[in-house]
Amino acid sequence: MKELTVYTKNGCVQCRMTERLLTQLHIPFTEHNLDQEPEYIDYLRDKGYQATPVIESKSFSFTGFRPDKLRQLAI
Repeated sequence: MKELTVYTKNGCVQCRMTERLLTQLHIPFTEHNLDQEPEYIDYLRDKGYQATPVIESKSFSFTGFRPDKLRQLAI
């Protein structure tokens, strides 16, 4: 299983949906909430991201609630 990091913000519906689906699929992840850990904001901006959630592993990253991509991780 790939180690996932999910960058979220408070009040982000897509973030909550992403976390919920990962939990349902039994895919472990580490969450970094940008409201509580603002030091990650510049890191994500440098990678070109402007919205949350951002899902990242060593081999890929994407943004938004993408159930298709999340389900592929469970295979």
